[in-house]
Amino acid sequence: QVRLVESGGGLVQPGGSLKLSCAASGSIASIVTMGWYRQAPGKEREFVARIISGGSTYYAASVKGRFTISRDNANNTVYLQMNSLKSEDTAVYYCNAGYPYNAWGKGTLVTVSS
Repeated sequence: QVRLVESGGGLVQPGGSLKLSCAASGSIASIVTMGWYRQAPGKEREFVARIISGGSTYYAASVKGRFTISRDNANNTVYLQMNSLKSEDTAVYYCNAGYPYNAWGKGTLVTVSS
């Protein structure tokens, strides 16, 4: 099993930026898909972004053009750069490691507010 720990959340004003990190306890090089999801208060968890081992990336329509996902296999870390943040981006952000682990971190809270 692989353990995931997210960090980098916090309070930011609308239009600001944050960079989230997801540190894995073991190698992520063999994990084809790493992703970020989020859950806003009173809502279901939703997909935000994923990155495939070959480098292909996929984004939810609501964040495309504002968020960038990347992975550093050498350091077993996945990142989510978030720019032009909006109040509707407020949520707990979770990191996910796909097959064969399907592991989740405990999340990091992002609050976008003036």
